[in-house]
Amino acid sequence: MLTDELRAEVARLKAERDAVVLAHYYVPPEVQELADHVGDSFALARLAATLPASTLVFAGVRFMAESAKLLSPNKTVLMPDPTADCPMAHMVRRETVETARERYGDDLAVACYVNSTAEVKSWSDVCVTSSNAVKIVRALPQRNVLFVPDRHLGRFVAEQVSEKNVILNDGFCPIHQDISAAEVADLKAAHPGAPVLAHPECGPEALALADFAGSTSQIVDAAAAGDASDYIILTVDGVRGELERRCAGTGKRFHFPATRPVCPDMARITVERLAGCLREGAGEVGLPPAGVAEAARRTLERMLELGAR
Repeated sequence: MLTDELRAEVARLKAERDAVVLAHYYVPPEVQELADHVGDSFALARLAATLPASTLVFAGVRFMAESAKLLSPNKTVLMPDPTADCPMAHMVRRETVETARERYGDDLAVACYVNSTAEVKSWSDVCVTSSNAVKIVRALPQRNVLFVPDRHLGRFVAEQVSEKNVILNDGFCPIHQDISAAEVADLKAAHPGAPVLAHPECGPEALALADFAGSTSQIVDAAAAGDASDYIILTVDGVRGELERRCAGTGKRFHFPATRPVCPDMARITVERLAGCLREGAGEVGLPPAGVAEAARRTLERMLELGAR
């Protein structure tokens, strides 16, 4: 529970450690309240490489902290709970990548969703996020693109970039995939005319019912800019806090599926663990082996380069 004492302690510890706290939209709202920066994977990855602080505390899951360390190897990167992971980050086999490279040769690019381990990134040519995947895949010179690990985001990209041959991997986010199209239909019936804003990690049946599909930050922006009073949100429930902050005073209401989409790993990031991490300097994230780190860093840097164009 967030108390005034805990809030004051975190502020003091951040100053003592020259630390900034970066929080993903999906962690609990009280953790977001203590953060210096809140955003989605792309915004936080881009920001982490520019901050002058010597210590970065990543309130999120492991691939996020790992990416921050790759981009800022001389900084200390801490996680409030080092066991917070992303199942999808591991859903790629080296054999899948090697088979595609053998088949397509130089006319293949491996586009790796940032929700992946450093090792998977090291097998790839460029990273992407849900906010820039379409733009980056379209910009790649190769016609054939193996998209790993998320098949749902890969399918969404393939539909937008029809000039490419996008090859899908069999990975997925369990939380987004389990959002039920039937529950979405129930929400649409209960709130006629409410726009449905969905993350492209959702399965195709739920995504087909959406009026808009985009990254978490794009969902927040769409809700803030829209003129409807009710919105149906198809992504992890943690984003509710940012939606309510951005839309405070407007009377807008946000409706999530009856089976609440909660990421258990993001939920592991509590204010108590955040304070403990700062207090003890615990949960430090190190660099992977040199060869892996160098190759993985290249994919992230190429994402930042192509995403800025």
